[in-house]
Amino acid sequence: MKEVFDFYNSTSIKSYNLDETIRYQLKMLDGLDAFTKRHCENVANITCRLCENLHLSKGFTIYCTTCAYLHDIGKLFIPPSILQKPSKLTDEEYEIMKTHTSIGYKICMNDQKLRPYAAGALYHHESLDGSGYPHGVLGNKIPYEAQIIRVADEFEAITAKRQYKSHVGVVDALNILIEHARPTPQKDSKNFLKKITISGVGKIDKKILKALFKVVIDDTEYEIVARSSYVDFLKKEIKRINDAQKYYYKLQTAPTEDKKEYYREEAKYYLKEHEEPDKLPQILNELKSAYKSRQEHIAKLYSEIKQIKKLTI
Repeated sequence: MKEVFDFYNSTSIKSYNLDETIRYQLKMLDGLDAFTKRHCENVANITCRLCENLHLSKGFTIYCTTCAYLHDIGKLFIPPSILQKPSKLTDEEYEIMKTHTSIGYKICMNDQKLRPYAAGALYHHESLDGSGYPHGVLGNKIPYEAQIIRVADEFEAITAKRQYKSHVGVVDALNILIEHARPTPQKDSKNFLKKITISGVGKIDKKILKALFKVVIDDTEYEIVARSSYVDFLKKEIKRINDAQKYYYKLQTAPTEDKKEYYREEAKYYLKEHEEPDKLPQILNELKSAYKSRQEHIAKLYSEIKQIKKLTI
């Protein structure tokens, strides 16, 4: 039977049957600012599911996911004025930001309980083509856990809403990562463009990126199911309010008191507590508007899945 290690919820690892040592490692996140902590949780979630789609062992999945939780631990010592800056960083500030990899590595190596996870902190910004930092490591010299975290980290960073940039949709984000997976021409000494890099690879691993496609499609399908359930609820609510209105309209034109009382009681049957008859048109309009917007969003999600399935690397 295939092992399933479900981290669908980004916080589920904390409630999983983990020993005290791993709980200690994850508690380190509590010192981060809220945005960075949430980013680390999201990256760990994606990392775990990438491992699953890559058919890696349960042990490596747990290890890699824990590395992902700790990958930005070095940001504990990045000045808040840089870490939380709402606008684009200057070149000098960016150089300071980049030191979080080396700082994170030192934090892990100086703590016996964190030492096994130091590679994720140090290497998660390295690129297969040698263009990454802090050391410009090439290809398979980058630990595989860091290669996985790199893809998860980039995707989460691109799609996350930040103060200084507009939200980027998942399809556009995947297209950006596709470009990062392809060899990038570099200038030679005569300033001519070479067709391929020295290593013949891009910044990130294509196989890991393909696994990300599956993760995103699974997420999108899950969202469709969740939103469809709410759409079904809205549909029932619209019918309920419509039925209530019918009886209230009949109440207005009923010829006798007995008929009026009958229609009044029937209308009340369809109403919930605190719903007033004169507010029914407003309630109905709000429900119809919500129903329409969610139907449109579901259609957009289906369109995104079709687009993702057409992507090639």
